[in-house]
Amino acid sequence: MADPARLPRPKRPRVIVTRRLPDPVTARMAELFDLVPNPDDHRFSGGELADAVADCDVLVPAVTDMLGADLLSAAPNRLRLIANYGAGVNHIDLQAARARGIVVTNTPGVLTEDTADMTMALILSVPRRLAEGEKLVRSGEWTGWSPCAMLGHRIGGKKLGIIGMGRIGQAVAARARAFGLSIHYHNRNRLPAVLEAQLGASWHADLDTMLREIDILTIHTPLNADSVGLIDARRIALLRPHVYLINASRGGIVDEAAMVDALEGGALAGAGLDVWSFEPVIDPRLLALPNVVMTPHMGSATMEGRIASGEKVIANIRAWADGHRPPDQVLEGWT
Repeated sequence: MADPARLPRPKRPRVIVTRRLPDPVTARMAELFDLVPNPDDHRFSGGELADAVADCDVLVPAVTDMLGADLLSAAPNRLRLIANYGAGVNHIDLQAARARGIVVTNTPGVLTEDTADMTMALILSVPRRLAEGEKLVRSGEWTGWSPCAMLGHRIGGKKLGIIGMGRIGQAVAARARAFGLSIHYHNRNRLPAVLEAQLGASWHADLDTMLREIDILTIHTPLNADSVGLIDARRIALLRPHVYLINASRGGIVDEAAMVDALEGGALAGAGLDVWSFEPVIDPRLLALPNVVMTPHMGSATMEGRIASGEKVIANIRAWADGHRPPDQVLEGWT
């Protein structure tokens, strides 16, 4: 079998895109590549993914496409690049891709501000009961202002705990500080002192210690072998009953059943969720809880961000087709 790395790269590669992308992105791809789009945006079945892998030079998947070892180990030499549409690559078996000589790229950085905005919106909406208030108004049952109606909690002066202090975590910290929150974070590596001072952030080397001290918890770490189930029943029990849990990262980082148990039992004050363990399937117990704000995985859903992601995909494909290392190649040890 020929070494894929030594095969010539097509100047106009056949590119299969698994989901519908914004029209400007699709139009530009069609100009540059032999493009096979997904105009109706249906989620590819396992069989459709296998067919796509066998029939393209470049695959452009999204988070909804599970590219496991079985699929990638059977990929023909023709598939040379997986240009992921999105920053997270936990849905791609990177080891299997490397074993087949398949380059993997992603789109880091472009969705940082959008995701941080959504996180801040959840941080505000859960303690202030915005979703409950909106439903009350729509129900027609609101009887007017009252001194003790719809009382929530202010966030100024509270302690925000951030798990994962990369681009998004830092962007959240900057926003939260402006709202008067004190910033605490747990990260594998401590930030430089100058950056800590800018963000007013205190580092906790031990996650459990931080969890015992904070009032709001927000998660911004990638989903990988180290973070699956990171916030499990034991760690949820470390949080005090007045704490709000915010997750706009990946559902698998939180033990969803344990979180629901804590919410139902009053061991957590509320949650703001943009992601779930088995999305789009939502635990019906969550749907019944008034103290949970839920959004449909839309943390990065802005037209500007989606187009910028597409532009990064295009840049990665063009660099690869020209014989260069793509600017956003996912390297060994990515987390």
